[in-house]
Amino acid sequence: MSATTDGIGVANLSGVSRRGFLAGLVGGGGLLLGVGAAPLRALAGQAADESFVPDLWIAVAPDGAVTLVAHRSEMGTGIRTALPMLLADELGADWGRVSVSQAPGDPAYGDQNTDGSRSVTWFYDTMRQAGASARMMLERAAAARWGVDAAECSARDHQVHHEASGRSAGFGELAGAASEQAVPGEDELVLRDRAEWRHTGKQGVPLVDARGLSDGSATFGLDVRREDMLFAVIARPPVLGGEATAWDEDAALAVPGVRAVLPIPRFEGPHAFQPLGGVAVLADDTWSALRGREALAPTFSAGANASYDSAVYKEQLLATANAPGRVVREEGDVDAALSGAARTISADYYCPHLAHAPMEPPCAVAHAREGSCRVWAPTQNPQGARGEVARALGLDVEAVTVEVTLLGGGFGRKSKPDVVVEAAVLSRVAGRPVHVTWTREDDLHHDYLHSVAACHLEAGLDEDGAVTGWLQRSVFPPISSTFVPAGLPPARQGGAGELGMGFSDLPFVVPALRVENGEAEAHVRIGWLRSVAHVYHAFATSCFADEVIEAMGKDPLEGLLELMGGPRQLDLSQVEYANHGEPMDRYPFDVGRLRRVTELAAENAGWGKSLPEGHGLGIACHRSFLSYVANVVEVAVSKDGKVTIPRVDVVLDCGLAVNPERVRSQMEGAAVFGASLALTGEISAKDGVVEQSNFHDYTVARIDEAPRQVNVHIVESDALPGGVGETGVPPFAPAVANAVYAAVGKRIRSLPLSKHDLSWG
Repeated sequence: MSATTDGIGVANLSGVSRRGFLAGLVGGGGLLLGVGAAPLRALAGQAADESFVPDLWIAVAPDGAVTLVAHRSEMGTGIRTALPMLLADELGADWGRVSVSQAPGDPAYGDQNTDGSRSVTWFYDTMRQAGASARMMLERAAAARWGVDAAECSARDHQVHHEASGRSAGFGELAGAASEQAVPGEDELVLRDRAEWRHTGKQGVPLVDARGLSDGSATFGLDVRREDMLFAVIARPPVLGGEATAWDEDAALAVPGVRAVLPIPRFEGPHAFQPLGGVAVLADDTWSALRGREALAPTFSAGANASYDSAVYKEQLLATANAPGRVVREEGDVDAALSGAARTISADYYCPHLAHAPMEPPCAVAHAREGSCRVWAPTQNPQGARGEVARALGLDVEAVTVEVTLLGGGFGRKSKPDVVVEAAVLSRVAGRPVHVTWTREDDLHHDYLHSVAACHLEAGLDEDGAVTGWLQRSVFPPISSTFVPAGLPPARQGGAGELGMGFSDLPFVVPALRVENGEAEAHVRIGWLRSVAHVYHAFATSCFADEVIEAMGKDPLEGLLELMGGPRQLDLSQVEYANHGEPMDRYPFDVGRLRRVTELAAENAGWGKSLPEGHGLGIACHRSFLSYVANVVEVAVSKDGKVTIPRVDVVLDCGLAVNPERVRSQMEGAAVFGASLALTGEISAKDGVVEQSNFHDYTVARIDEAPRQVNVHIVESDALPGGVGETGVPPFAPAVANAVYAAVGKRIRSLPLSKHDLSWG
């Protein structure tokens, strides 16, 4: 059997609120436990024992049912299964008697922004400690009942056992007594050895949401319904910074089912997560609202970004990339190395804007009342949504409740709560719950786009073909442009976090290295997308490495290993934020692990094997989000230039893989995601307006374009868990580009491949 879930992705069990449910457990002699600093009664009700002072993770009912709280958002990664697995293993719970409840947005749970592939990394210790604390309290309760030493008792399979006497007691029997035990101190905690885990790191643990996803009972944001609810769609300014100047309200109200037309003011200051503004149509159903929006026939002012042309901007970025920039890492004398080189190589690389385009477009439901607001949303960042709603409505943040539904994809888009604020603002005016839905066209036209980027790289080689100097420069409108306070100059340079994503942390051994960053101004909303700056940095550095290796006269695999050098810990002490914000002593940059995944990927792919005409193998490796991935991609290029991907070999070292099946699925999904951005992914703009509108012109990999075979090898590791959800993406596109060169001899220095003539023969 498997764990069950509340089935709707919100904190709700059989129609009873989670707080009420947990408070009832306390009153009924149950055990509640959390690890943290928030008062327990703030989450479980005034009936809670004051001796418990945590944010809740575990509830044990008198009948033995165990409820585990998932506080991160589920968007297909399996995180609502993975984190509870850690809790259950340390607790000793029977997975078949476990249910999982989704936490609402509340700072008591720690960080809830399910972004940056950090969920397991950040909460691995917390989950284990919470489970171990509960287990020890149950064991102590059993020991007190039997008059034995607690060290002689052990919890497993939902019971506490005393092996010497053959006695056992179920968790439910012990719940009341365990609630009287003191929470173990940090120095008392005893964590299980990995050998004792029954679920973590093992195959065959199904998703807690599997049944709901299979039978349609799971609730996503688009599924939420509230009594007396209105449905809203919004006509937004097509150019960032524009505003509605005229609309036909009477025509919209004449559409059957339309109840109101409400203007939304344009944002003030930095747009951040504020609504873009525009005119909303509220109706009895979404279809009526859409028809009402058509009838509005609105006009908009152009705004300051109306001259934005992405084709012109590309040339501006490339020009900037070819000029000196701000130095962010320097080792040795690069200028001397390049000027004195026997041969120099240089190349420019370009990656366009990309859209998130999750299958479920942005949506949210809000019910604003006097002095409070309740939200239901597929959000990656419920705490951020809570704060933004409070700010927009002038409420104390404690007066806002955010319930998290399942997410039909996210990729970073749903960590931006602008749609939640739209729903809250409209609900306050309407006096009723309001469900805001974005269409796919809305989604592509008004996304927080992944940044466009240009990179310039140079390398110098001596007479023996050895690299003597390496210069690389990256230019892109930064994410910080979204948040610059009013009165300050626009943000034009990349932040340390963006530059630390596969650029300032280059792992190659070269005598002289300089990494620079140039200025670029944003003209659209810029946000983070799956793998963030690793996407364009991995593309540039891995493709350029392939070019340099050819000049060295080496095989691509041999040369890549030579550039990386021997196993060692990379010294990045002088580089700001080059380790995903984690201390190097806890998560060192281990070049040996990067080499190992590269060697394994090549071995698994049969590197050097004979291939048919028009086929080629490309290799790329990358460290991101504290994990190591290598891809070997086989491409087939037809004589008319069509690219297909017969096979991909992926090797991942993410440290401990908590749920290997979900880890494997993330690597498989990354291959499809990577194929989409490599083959056809591009958002362009003309006169400040995004030109793409739906999946006919912003295509994702169709079945004949997606990789036909994806082989995933997960390295067994005792290292701490690293990120998984994003780490499979960065090396994919450069491996494809390198494979195309191996197949037909044409270098790819800009994405997508659909912009290139790859015909041959």
